[in-house]
Parts: sequence; structure tokens; C-alpha cells
Amino acid sequence: MNSGRIIFLIVFNLIIIGADLYVFQAFKAMLKGRSTQKQKFLHYLYWIISITFFIAAGISIFFNVPRTFRTVAMVGFILINFSKLFALPFILSDDLRRVFIWIKRKFQRERLPAEQEATLVETSQESSPTKISRSEFLSKAGIIAASIPFATMTFGIIEGVYDYRIKRVKLKLPNLPKSFEGLKIAQISDIHSGSFYNKRAVQGGIDMLLAEKPDMVFFTGDLVNDETPEVKDYVDIFNKVKAPLGVYSTLGNHDYGDYKQWPSAQAKKQNLEDLKNVHRKNFGWDLLMNENRIIEQGGDKIAIVGIENWGKGRFPKYGRMDLATQGTEDAAVKLLLSHDPSHWRMQVLPEYKDIDAMFSGHTHGMQFGVRLGNFQWSPVQYMYPEWAGLYQDGQQQLYVNVGYGFLGYPGRVGIYPEISIFELTRG
Repeated sequence: MNSGRIIFLIVFNLIIIGADLYVFQAFKAMLKGRSTQKQKFLHYLYWIISITFFIAAGISIFFNVPRTFRTVAMVGFILINFSKLFALPFILSDDLRRVFIWIKRKFQRERLPAEQEATLVETSQESSPTKISRSEFLSKAGIIAASIPFATMTFGIIEGVYDYRIKRVKLKLPNLPKSFEGLKIAQISDIHSGSFYNKRAVQGGIDMLLAEKPDMVFFTGDLVNDETPEVKDYVDIFNKVKAPLGVYSTLGNHDYGDYKQWPSAQAKKQNLEDLKNVHRKNFGWDLLMNENRIIEQGGDKIAIVGIENWGKGRFPKYGRMDLATQGTEDAAVKLLLSHDPSHWRMQVLPEYKDIDAMFSGHTHGMQFGVRLGNFQWSPVQYMYPEWAGLYQDGQQQLYVNVGYGFLGYPGRVGIYPEISIFELTRG
């Protein structure tokens, strides 16, 4: 481990511990008036929960532990500490108020005679037994504020994570041949099979997709989190995804095994080959690795183009658009499967003007946000300008699917798992 990461972890841990101690003061203030025995019990419970998940998260980061343990540990750690952040503004405001009052009184004492100073002290110490103090109010408000995200994110785990939603889109393509008018395409993305824990619910989502009777299906990457064996228990579900004109898939950043320590380069390479075989042999999907397929109807042609992962920043750029588009010159419409939506603005728009529409995933909508009618918001939009839904630049379009599965936090709040259904029409 390099020195920079060690320093980061030390600073991060100190911040977490400091915030915990700070929030604990508000927790103590909220318990005033209860019996000493109850207070002690709740004090111990607070620290047992915090320390347990703190240690468990550390073990998950530094040691090879079962996936279930890692998930529970990290989710508990995130839920607890993320929620406490909402309490901090209230507690901080109370402390700032106290500092201001202390400064004000100190200044007044220096200017007042002794008799008036005594009166000031007596007045400041008066309290009404029927009224709650500002400090107590702010402490309770802080704890209540912390409980809201905790309850919301817990609800997202229980109810939101498998609440599959159909998103219907009329995709207007000016160059669409008449013989392809009304073609129905389904898209799913970011399955992340290693995160699933409810096989029946996963099957329910696929049943919804198949009930739409699409002519064609796209899968835009991230079948697993880290390694191919994660999908073993779900082969009998996803191999049912079929369509008359084919199921076309591509790889996402997680599919390459880049986030796992492998015993050798050969083991990593074999894992990728195994994953390709899952797509092609176990599922019967047509995996596009920097290549294309020409679909012909009534003498008209459209091209399904698929590239390997190509993402901005630290994400790998395995994709080769020059290879993927070879032989597509005669296709009236070109539909691109590319996992990472950043690829659209960084390479497709400036260099490949003949790509009519691109289909992506990757963002998950951060699994947290709001989608109401035409309004949508998520923190992920500050990293990805195109993060959910349909976007257009000139005659070129991009659709970002927010994902079928989940990663890290095993829940969704406001951004639900998605099955996209497109009807192609001439614009």
C-alpha cells in the first residue's frame, strides 16, 4: 500500500471518529430526563453499533472475506455514517450559538459593574421547566435529521432495489428505413449479478421484459461485479432472454476483472474468456467485441455496432470504434452499444457523425435521486452530464439506462431499476 493511500485512510478514519464523538454529544443531550440505567444502555448501544461496523468495514477492505459479509459491513458503515452527516449542521449551529453567547457575555462582563454582572449570571441561569432549551431542541432536531436518510435508505433496500420499472421511449430516427418502422427494442444494463440476493425478484424483472415481446434486445454491460462465477446462479434466468432479431450485448468496466487481485495474469485472462462464453454459449447472446451486425429487412439495412468498454478518466478504454464500424457504410441507421455514456460526448459526437443513436448504462443514476415526469436529479449528474434517459445533439441521440441491478449500496431511492422499451419511428 502506497504512502498516499495510508495518509488518506488515516485522515478519513480520524474524520469518522471525530464526527462520531461530535454526534454522540447530541445523542447524550437527547436522552436527558431518562433513567440513568436507560441512558447507559443506549450509550453502550450507540458505540457497539458504530465500532462494530467500523471494524467490519476495515476487515472488508483489507481482507478477502465472503461477499455477504462485505456487503453487510459496507452497507451498515455507509448507512450509519452518511446519516450522521445530516445531524452535524444542527449540532454545529448550536455550538456556534454557544460560542457567540459566551463572547457576548464576556464582553458585557468587562463593561458592567459587579451587581449587574451578578444579575446577568442569574438571568442566564434561569430556565423554564415547561420549555425545551435551544440546545436540547437542536440536539433532537439533529438526531431526527439523521434518522430521515437512515430510514429512507433502509426503505430503498427493502422496497426499491427490485422495483423494476418499464421506461417507454419513441426513438425518432430521420434515416430509419420504412421496413424498420415500429421496430421494438428492449434494453437492460448493469446486471451486476454478484450483488443479487433475491432470485425470484430478478426473475420477475425478466418476465416483465419478455412480456413486452421485443423484436430485439440490447444488454449494455456489467454482467458481474468482479468475476464470472458470480453469474452462475442466474444463468437459468438470463438465458430465457430471446428475441426474433437477436439479443446483442457488450462488456462494461466491471466485466474485465480489473477490480480484483488475481493470482496471475493468466487467471484474469481466463476469467474474461469464461465471461464471454457465458454471453455466447450459456445465454445465447451475440456479444459484440468491437464489431457489428447488419440486420436486413425488405432490402433495407441497419447496423448494430458494439464496442468494448470506453470510459473517461480512470476507466479503461478497450473500445475500438474504427474496428467496430468497419463494413457499416451501407447501413441506413447505425445503433451503437457502448457501456459508458461519457464515450458519446468524448469520441462519438466529434468523430462518428454517422452514429444515429447510442445505448449506454454505467451510471446507475447513483441509485439515489428523483425522476418525476420530465424532471430528474441525482448527485451523479455532477460527474456525468448524461446520466439517465434520452439526450440529443443535432441528429445524434444517446439513451442512458440506469441499470437492472445494483452495486455497493443494495438499494435504490427514487432511481428504480429499469427496463427500457424503444419504438423506432421515422422522425
